[in-house]
Amino acid sequence: MRRVATGPDSLLGNPPREEMPEPSLPVAAVARRLGVAPSTLRTWDRRYGLGPRGHTTGRHRRYSPEDVARLELMQRALLRGASPAEAAEYALKVHAEPEKPAPQPIVVPGESTLAKGLGRAALAMDGLGVQRLLVEAIEADGVVACWDRVVRPVLTAVAGRWAHSGACVEVEHLLNECVLAAMIAATPLLGRARNPRPVLLSCAPDERHSLPLYVLRAALARREVGTQMLGAALPADALASAVRRTAPAAVVLWAQLPRHGDPAVFGRLPRTRQKIRMFVCGPGWALARLPSQVQRLDVLADAVDRIEAVVAGARE
Repeated sequence: MRRVATGPDSLLGNPPREEMPEPSLPVAAVARRLGVAPSTLRTWDRRYGLGPRGHTTGRHRRYSPEDVARLELMQRALLRGASPAEAAEYALKVHAEPEKPAPQPIVVPGESTLAKGLGRAALAMDGLGVQRLLVEAIEADGVVACWDRVVRPVLTAVAGRWAHSGACVEVEHLLNECVLAAMIAATPLLGRARNPRPVLLSCAPDERHSLPLYVLRAALARREVGTQMLGAALPADALASAVRRTAPAAVVLWAQLPRHGDPAVFGRLPRTRQKIRMFVCGPGWALARLPSQVQRLDVLADAVDRIEAVVAGARE
């Protein structure tokens, strides 16, 4: 039965208007929107209670906007490395809160004035201010120091705010885009690199966090080390094809999340006549058991030094 609205029209003596039912979506439509299988939605409903609130036995599941919002919260948490149970708990908890606290300043650890300024500009959605601060930081200390001392602390603070309240997703997106643009602008075009064979830079298969690779490329280019950037989520077969076609001096694979740091990818790479050095970077490889020919580079600054030494030798 539809509810009858008792708003200004009825107070003025006009006939009361019927309130339209809230729009809802079937399982298939929600699955397409989230990019998951319908069976996944049923599993989330059965295991974690993330199904449609208005569903009753004998009726087809239909998801209200509130139901979809809960699922989107869960999906964001999964993309950031949470387990399904943790992601579901987070989605139910956040969505159950009737009100969210007023926005607070992003607390950036450390004493970096540039980092704190970057946090304030990002929170204010001041894209121009963010870009100016990034250019200033790069000109002062270089791309790696800008990343380590200015960008990473702010990204960490924004991620902490998101995990606590679900806020600042738009801030993170703005910051990522500005950092990407700044690192590309800080990457010189090399007419002639010191290394005759390039360094292949790629994320591990399914890994979409590619921003640190652009920092690494900029730092190497500033030392006249040539690279080939392949970016995020490159399938293993495509990586193997790239190795065959470019005959690189080295391959560097970045993994941010542990589930993407799979050493099996190195078994898919072709054997070549010329030796290829293999490196992994990023926290996603921390617990991986790597083949003997693969070297782990934990710190970005050390990665730049090591890769340069291997493919181009010491600078004069």
